[in-house]
Amino acid sequence: MGGGYFGGGDGPEDDPDERRDLFKYVTVDNAAEYLAIMDHFTQTLLTDLSAAEVSEALAHRGIALSPEEAEARCASLVRWKNLMPSARDPRVPTVAALRYTRARFQVTRLGGTVHRQVTKVLQMRDGAREVARELLGSMAALLSKILHQARHPRTIDAESLAADVTTVFTNQSYFADSIRDFYAYLSSVLVRYDLAGEEYASFKGLLLEYVHLIDTDVSRHSPAVLQCLEDLQPVLDQVLSALDSLPGLASADGALVERLPGRQHSDWAELLAWYSGGDGGMSGPVQLRAAAESALGQLLTNARRMLTPGGTGGARRSDLMHLAGLFAQAGVEEAHRGFSAAFGAYPARHVSFGPEEADPRDTASTSWWDAGPVDVPVSLRERGDRTARGRTSRVPDPGMDITRLQEEAAQELTARLAAGAELAAAGVLDGTHLTPAARDLLLELVSIALAKELSLSEAVRVDDIDLNVAVDVAESDTDTVIRSDDGDTTLSYLALNAFACGGSRPGDAPEKSTADAYADPADADRQPPSAAGGTQ
Repeated sequence: MGGGYFGGGDGPEDDPDERRDLFKYVTVDNAAEYLAIMDHFTQTLLTDLSAAEVSEALAHRGIALSPEEAEARCASLVRWKNLMPSARDPRVPTVAALRYTRARFQVTRLGGTVHRQVTKVLQMRDGAREVARELLGSMAALLSKILHQARHPRTIDAESLAADVTTVFTNQSYFADSIRDFYAYLSSVLVRYDLAGEEYASFKGLLLEYVHLIDTDVSRHSPAVLQCLEDLQPVLDQVLSALDSLPGLASADGALVERLPGRQHSDWAELLAWYSGGDGGMSGPVQLRAAAESALGQLLTNARRMLTPGGTGGARRSDLMHLAGLFAQAGVEEAHRGFSAAFGAYPARHVSFGPEEADPRDTASTSWWDAGPVDVPVSLRERGDRTARGRTSRVPDPGMDITRLQEEAAQELTARLAAGAELAAAGVLDGTHLTPAARDLLLELVSIALAKELSLSEAVRVDDIDLNVAVDVAESDTDTVIRSDDGDTTLSYLALNAFACGGSRPGDAPEKSTADAYADPADADRQPPSAAGGTQ
């Protein structure tokens, strides 16, 4: 039993070309069942399951699969090297127990690695991924620490050195992966011809700010990392010797063991080449700057496309997506009407071009059979370019705009005259209720008075002859409070009086006539001669 499942190991005799079969379960029929089986095998360590146990586990996830079908799926995974048959004990107490012991399976190393990567890809979002730029500063500090230990071999702490080396290479791998993912996302967006509007504005902010932030961090930390790596080259053997002194993994059959990064000269050579460029190649920091310049160039190309008058204008992707959503929710009749409205698929009809048309007798009711041909410009007919060429169009008549502006100015003047009349009739303004328009006019006049005189020990008068209103502004020991429908206005330590231009101030004595002015006997000596002397 189960003798047909041999050959599922990960031995060195595996052909690299055959390892492509490890990915077959993702794309074949019933791929969802294969993915669920591999999920169950990789969720714990050293999982050893029979086909019946796999069938029961999938039933809890809502996937109905008989034990025979589960065994067939597992057999296919064994053939593709994702699973391998597991050793079993043929001695079982009952026949029912034999059902759970025959043909048991467990995941292979390569099968588990592939499934973890497949799961990561399936769960990955399509958006941008942040770059782990903060790891560069940490790498520079760790390399300085490694260099210090390598220069003092007698005091090397091998465990601490191994932790620092592993952290450096792990950080470099994660940083490089995040950089590649980020720029792959940039390239996928920049090649879109429909990038426009708010989406273009947000992406422009991402590119100009975040890419600049990455480039700044790389420019600041990469020289320090490169300097430490170059200083480590003469003492690298001491670092590797200290790492080799620690207990490691050895294969019983003499096969090569995949060691942690940083334990070989080639690992350090690759790390140095990433920052220095190696044998005439382009270093990682230089590639980042080149990629940023290329992205900015493509961004400017899209901007020129959107701003060029002869271009096709803004993208219509959002409009078409919205229209597709309407079609998806509409009925048959509504879809036909929507298509006709969106794409102009109406019955043939003639549309008049106005007074400039050659024969104005062709109207909307004229049949195409009877109407004369319409001259369509070559640029519109062949290239879809709607840019006007040739002679300029007629200057529009500004008469209607002038009339509208005159009406608006007349309405504004009427409102200000009403506000001036209300303010002139108010008199003493403390506690007075004014409309917002009259209150705003008062504030304008008060601001003019304060600009004219820094000291208001004497009353300052400001008048507006056009509105026939004047205001006296003077210092006071109390505040002036003006009430309006939209709130109260308090002018601290000011006394305000309003009146019409040319009129007397509120509270002033009425003006005396000339005869009354000289009626006092004490002023008899100042009377005019005609009044004092009388008739001779």
